Amino acid sequence: MTLTTVRSKRYQVRVKAVNLEKRYGLEEAVRAMKQIEPKKFDETVSLNFQLSIPNPEQLLRGTTSLPHGSGKKLRVICFVKGEGVRDAQEAGADEVGAEDLVQKVQGGWMDFDAVVAHPDMMREVSKLGKVLGPKGLMPSPKTGSVTPQVGRAVKELKAGRIEFKSDKTGGLHAICGKLSFSENHLIENAKNVLRAVSDAKPAGAKADYIKSIVIAPTQGPGFRLSVSGLGI
Repeated sequence: MTLTTVRSKRYQVRVKAVNLEKRYGLEEAVRAMKQIEPKKFDETVSLNFQLSIPNPEQLLRGTTSLPHGSGKKLRVICFVKGEGVRDAQEAGADEVGAEDLVQKVQGGWMDFDAVVAHPDMMREVSKLGKVLGPKGLMPSPKTGSVTPQVGRAVKELKAGRIEFKSDKTGGLHAICGKLSFSENHLIENAKNVLRAVSDAKPAGAKADYIKSIVIAPTQGPGFRLSVSGLGI
């Protein structure tokens, strides 16, 4: 028996926990998801949206806070100089710098998960567009990651603030915790994400611009939610 076969059988056991024809309520989906056989690692739970956006080039993006955190220890770097350096360091930034940090990233260093930048540093940070952009790490005023209040931004990220952004096909992926979280904590985190994505509806989008939502752990399976029953 090959490793692939073993994995396939394990996945099939998981899939049996899902009614593919059903549209789940959030609480019901989380309850069922918590009952599936866990993997050897603590899987991330995500909400996966399919959106109807009038202009595919008009990407939807925003932020929200997870009241119970993401379950992941984020490595946050901050581009700042002067008095802001101390603010960022005291807030818990893992790496703080100015032109020197830009050069470090240009040299191939990517040991971080999130980026905060002071507006005064954006001329230098913009040089990293081709490096940070494809990975979704480029800081932006729209998500609060370009701000004079660098200390506050770092603290919020460390405490569980997440950023989300749609792709050109209208797909959007946002984490809402770990499978080891309690049902209540996963539900409360998920509600914040659902509300934030609903509130970020772009101009010109239809009232029902959220076409589908699936909640799933890293290794699946996914539970399709009843959009109309979520009250968003």
